[in-house]
Amino acid sequence: MQSDLGNSTFVRPATFFINGFSNIPHGKYYYVFLSLVYAVTVFGNSFIMCVIYLARRLHTAKYIAVFHLAFSDLCGSSALIPKLIDMFLFDHQDVLYESCLTNMFFIYHFMNMQSLTLLALAYDRLIAICFPLRYHAIVTKTSMCLVIAVMWIFSVTYFSVNVSWVNRLSFCKTNVVDSYYCDISPIYRLACNDYSISAFFIKLTFGLLVCLPLVLIIISYVCISLALRKIAHGGDRTKAMKTLTSHLLLVAIFYLPYLSINILSFTTTMNPNVRVINNSLTQTIPPMLNPIIYTLKTEEVMQSIKDLYKRNKVKNITDNKEQM
Repeated sequence: MQSDLGNSTFVRPATFFINGFSNIPHGKYYYVFLSLVYAVTVFGNSFIMCVIYLARRLHTAKYIAVFHLAFSDLCGSSALIPKLIDMFLFDHQDVLYESCLTNMFFIYHFMNMQSLTLLALAYDRLIAICFPLRYHAIVTKTSMCLVIAVMWIFSVTYFSVNVSWVNRLSFCKTNVVDSYYCDISPIYRLACNDYSISAFFIKLTFGLLVCLPLVLIIISYVCISLALRKIAHGGDRTKAMKTLTSHLLLVAIFYLPYLSINILSFTTTMNPNVRVINNSLTQTIPPMLNPIIYTLKTEEVMQSIKDLYKRNKVKNITDNKEQM
């Protein structure tokens, strides 16, 4: 397939062949495992969103961000895992060119939403602990919705431009993508014309959308730790730390594996199959664990679940009495 743009002609394949694992017997069992991960992810994030929606005590700015994180986790996993299962369990590894770019956009967009939402939650905790008297005036539901809206506008615009640069590449050699999804970096490397701008976008994405949010989160926690040292009463300090535990775990689970794999890929030659397993676990496990962590590690959520259960139980008893 060819496309004319100005005086240039770009050669595009009708499809990309997503390679996945190379020469691994029984590799399909790994994709069955990922399908189980997806089932837990859908249940867990749907559950936490329902709890936040139904529990009035959770109708706060902080839990708008938590709801958005669960939504991003659910959508990100839905963009990745069902397509992955279709390709490798049902042997549909040839993906239409346009479908590949669309899938690429949604996977990267929702990964970015997860990263930026963790930054928004760090900002929420920073204001809550460093400026407790002004917290409800600064972090309102309206302001949090505005922050999330700006995140969406920025991410959609950025990745629309990023993915559109693929259309300026010619693929005149092979169409085999050495990844488990329409991964932007392996696709760029298939190009037979200059892809320096595309390579720049990859580095910019890593620095701007992964490293920068993590640096800002670290700075926020340095400020929080300094503020906690000024709290004289040990009980208040412990209570404040409890509110941070769940967010710290989410940050560690999301960023540390991703950074480790990228550093390893830059410094060593990684076996393609090892890279597929590591990258896929990095993308699929955090969305599964996030709702579990927020449910078990956050007292407000646990109490809301108990209240909803009691309210539903009382309602059922009342309905049964009316029927009698």
